[in-house]
Amino acid sequence: MSAQSALVPAGTRALGLGFTGNLGNIDAYISAVNRLPMLSHEEEVSLAKSLQDKNDLDAAQKLVMSHLRLVVSIARGYLGYGLPHADLIQEGNIGLMKAVKRFDPNQGVRLVSYAMHWIKAEMHEYILKNWRLVKVATTKAQRKLFFNLRSNKVGLDAMSPQQVADMAQMLGVKREEVVEMETRLSGRDIALEAPTDDEDDKFSPIAYLSSDQQEPTKVLEANDVVRLQSEGIETALGKLDPRSRRIVEARWLANDDGSGATLHTLAEEFGVSAERIRQIETAALKKMKTALAAYV
Repeated sequence: MSAQSALVPAGTRALGLGFTGNLGNIDAYISAVNRLPMLSHEEEVSLAKSLQDKNDLDAAQKLVMSHLRLVVSIARGYLGYGLPHADLIQEGNIGLMKAVKRFDPNQGVRLVSYAMHWIKAEMHEYILKNWRLVKVATTKAQRKLFFNLRSNKVGLDAMSPQQVADMAQMLGVKREEVVEMETRLSGRDIALEAPTDDEDDKFSPIAYLSSDQQEPTKVLEANDVVRLQSEGIETALGKLDPRSRRIVEARWLANDDGSGATLHTLAEEFGVSAERIRQIETAALKKMKTALAAYV
């Protein structure tokens, strides 16, 4: 179901919202809601009390339907963010229904005034979630600055120091906060990887990222390996007797490719059996392992 054909979310059909017939597009929807009758103050209070006291869903439906044009009007003011008009209206309708649910007719306030806060809140949340892949405003203060800066900034050029100072004073925030938010607003989303086509001039940030070998934990691991290979192994070899050291070095440290002397070659050199050389090697490696424990 498209956004345009589901401007009133399916989850709210308990209120009886929705139109019969095929509205087809956003213009037809707007035309339909503008033809819905508005309520007098007395009718609004009566319906609101019926909903409050009796949980009258028919009353809730009439309250919502009579204010759908308000949502359309508010949504029109946020079209500059480049998001679908239908989606903005749908989010605003959610805010309207929340307002109707919480509206207290005994406070002496018209529903239109009360509902504006809820409608805008839902639209703001939708805009902040969908305007950019990366959130530009997360705290309440940043959200306020985001919308005020968007509506008050003149032109697309960077703000001058005086304009920044004036904006900060008008919004009651620090100059640094205005500069930071303007920088976020002026940026744009860039795909990490280049598009899958044959053009060679496409910018691909992933190609310029540093190797993961420079990641701090990997650097520390590499330094530990170097220290272990140099200082640690030399210390461990120093714990061995000359014959054991000769066997370990000939078997494991003679060549970089790991192709050391065979047991039989060393057996001939020392005049013992190959099995004896293996036993000496095993004991020497265990002793070295104990010495290397301090370097791991």
